[in-house]
Amino acid sequence: MKQTEHRDFAAPDEVRSFEKGRAEILNVGGGVVGRLVLEPGWHWAEHVKPIAGTEWCEAPHFQYQVSGRLAVRMSDGTEFEIGPGEVSALRAGHDAWVIGDEEVVSVDWMGAVHYAEGD
Repeated sequence: MKQTEHRDFAAPDEVRSFEKGRAEILNVGGGVVGRLVLEPGWHWAEHVKPIAGTEWCEAPHFQYQVSGRLAVRMSDGTEFEIGPGEVSALRAGHDAWVIGDEEVVSVDWMGAVHYAEGD
């Protein structure tokens, strides 16, 4: 990185919308950062799986959870929750859904490059 950059999610380079959510994409510092905004009732298997065309989410995520609660089920059956203030590193092969009535907002430094892109 040879120059300083300052970007704002108020003006993303791309917004990938899907039912009950969106991925806001910023290209910055030679990389990609995504902000995922997921509404109550969002479930990857229902709302993004048809776009991805895979059995599980194959995007690895390295993310910071800003708000809301997210349940995660790994392909090996392991389940856990992610809440505000937590950082998670998820490998490929998972499903996720919003828990409760609060919107989930997370900032992702790894899995946003092709998230919900489709063909």
